[in-house]
Amino acid sequence: MYQIDLNSDLGESFGVYQLGRDEEILPLITSANIACGYHAGDPMVMDKVVRAARSSGAAVGAHPGYPDLAGFGRRHMALSPLEIKNCVKYQIGALWAFAQSCGLPLQHVAPHGALGNLCQYDRAASAAVCEAVCEIDPSLIVFYCAGAVLGEEAERLGLRTAAEIFADRAYADDLSLVPRQQPGAMVTDEDMAVERCIRMVKEGRVKTITGRDIPIRGDTLCVHGDGAKALAFVQRIRRAFQQEGILIKNFQ
Repeated sequence: MYQIDLNSDLGESFGVYQLGRDEEILPLITSANIACGYHAGDPMVMDKVVRAARSSGAAVGAHPGYPDLAGFGRRHMALSPLEIKNCVKYQIGALWAFAQSCGLPLQHVAPHGALGNLCQYDRAASAAVCEAVCEIDPSLIVFYCAGAVLGEEAERLGLRTAAEIFADRAYADDLSLVPRQQPGAMVTDEDMAVERCIRMVKEGRVKTITGRDIPIRGDTLCVHGDGAKALAFVQRIRRAFQQEGILIKNFQ
């Protein structure tokens, strides 16, 4: 039996600015990566999404990013490891408060955007993220991009980990995500996305942007909630996985 968690980055609206289709996506996924107010989200949005997750049965996790609302957390910031650690702590704590008030546990922590990309190769930044998790709740699962040193640092500290693969992003030959500004970085074709996802789960392989076919391991599959086709991707993936005998289940 093949099994995988299906997650999406949600709660990325801010004030009157609405982004994504959270309430439609939540019943179709098993884990929600919820923005914590730094790259997106605010207290009202966090409260709304956590309550909706409780109703849908999706597990909730913190999606901490750089303090960069204007850039949606997708611009690199020159923060020290201590600054990264405390920024992550702050954001986990914020979401924990909303989850606690709803009687929900936090399941995981999944770094967002440029911070997540940095954790692909930067051990100091990765260690800072993991230390923040350790000091708050060492039972939390660290979601890391497949192949990232973040996973190694988390395991070094004895944390639980889950390798994250992506339905809507292209891979470079080193398993890093192709930068969004480069042509072909985003997977927008639904058929292609579904085929890639099935192959990553069942065969443990993916074709990179250069055409190389390389191994990849995934415990959780992400569809970015801000994508124009996010809902369609999730719907198509669920149907295809059911047909392929792939069980969608979270880690709780």
